[in-house]
Amino acid sequence: MMRLELVKRPQRSMLFSALSPFIAFVLTIIAGAIMFALLGVNPLTAFRIYFIEPISQVWQLHELAIKAAPLILIAVGLSVCYKANIWNIGAEGQFILGGIVGSIFPVLFPQFEGPLVLPLMLLFGMVGGAAYAAIPALLKTRFNTNEILTSLMLVYVAQLFLDWLVRGPWRDPQGHGFPQTIQFNDSAILPELLPESGRANWGFVFALVAAMLIWILMSRMLKGFEVRVLGSSPRAGRFAGFGLNRMVFFTFLLSGALAGLAGISEISGAIGQLQPVISPGYGFTAIIVAFLGRLNPLGIVAAGLVLALTYLGGEAVQSALGISDKVARVFQGMLLFFVLGCDTLIHYRIRLTGFSAPKLEAAPKLEGAR
Repeated sequence: MMRLELVKRPQRSMLFSALSPFIAFVLTIIAGAIMFALLGVNPLTAFRIYFIEPISQVWQLHELAIKAAPLILIAVGLSVCYKANIWNIGAEGQFILGGIVGSIFPVLFPQFEGPLVLPLMLLFGMVGGAAYAAIPALLKTRFNTNEILTSLMLVYVAQLFLDWLVRGPWRDPQGHGFPQTIQFNDSAILPELLPESGRANWGFVFALVAAMLIWILMSRMLKGFEVRVLGSSPRAGRFAGFGLNRMVFFTFLLSGALAGLAGISEISGAIGQLQPVISPGYGFTAIIVAFLGRLNPLGIVAAGLVLALTYLGGEAVQSALGISDKVARVFQGMLLFFVLGCDTLIHYRIRLTGFSAPKLEAAPKLEGAR
C-alpha cells in the first residue's frame, strides 16, 4: 500500500527559507481573490477596501497600532516558547487573566487614585498572566501532561471566569443591568501617545520595547542560547547542564507575563472597563504572528502589523460590502496554513513509500526434468 512520507532535506535552501513568509502571503492573496470571486465580489475592489482603505488616514494608523500592540506583545513571548520546542497554546487565557488581575485596583478600590495606580495595574497584569501560565508548566514538569491540551483548555476556564465576574460580583450596580464593571478612573487609563491625531496608547510602545528586549535575550545572552539548544537538541542541552524543567517554567512564565501585560494594556487603554469579551482572539492570532515573523522578535513586529490589518480590513469589508467580518479569520487561517505548508516543503521533501513491483514467481520444475 502506498503512503506519503516526509523526509528531511539534507540541505535546505536559505533563499527559500527567507522568502517563505512572502510566498505564503502571495498564496494567501491568490486564495483570497478566489474566495471573494466566489462571494460575488470584485477581488480588486475587495482588496482595496481590505488592505488600503483601513490605513489611508492618520487616525486609522492609530487604530492599526492599537490592534497590533497585543499581537506583538503576545507573539514575542510565544516565540521564546516555540524556539525551546515548548508549545504554549493558551496565551488567550493568560491575556484574559492578566486583564482580570490587573483590574483589581480600579474595580475593587476605585477611590485609590494617583501615579502609582497604573504601574501597579501593569505589574499585577503581568503577575496574573504568568501565574496562569504556570499551571500548564507545573502539570508538564510534574506529571508530564501535554502542555498543548492543558494550556488550550485553560483558555475556556478564563473566558467563563471573566463572564462570571462581570455578570456577578464585579458588575457595575449603576450599569442598568449590563454585564460590565465600572468605568476605570483617570489614574487607571493608559495614556495616549498623540491624542490630537488618534487613540494609539502606550501599549504599542510596550510591544516595541518587549520585542527589542526579547531580541537581545535570544541573540546576545546565555539564556537565549540555552533556549535554542534545548529547542533544537534536548539531549545536547542536558549534556551541557541545561535543565528542561527550568526551561519549561521560564518560557511559560515569560510568555504568560507578556500576554498578561497585553491584556491589562488592552483593557486600560482601548476599552476602559472589563466586559464579557475583551479579545477578538488575540492569543490565537498571535500564534500566526509568531510563525509569520519566523520566531524572530523583530520580524514579529512586521507580522503583527500585517495581522492587525486583517482585523481592520475585516471590519471594512463588512461595512462596505456586506461581507461577514469572519472573513478576517479566514484570511488569518489561510495565512497560517500557507506559512506552515511552505516551511514544511522547504525543510522536507515528499516521498512515496510502500510501493514495489510484484515479484515474478519461478516456474515450477517438471518432474524428471534435467
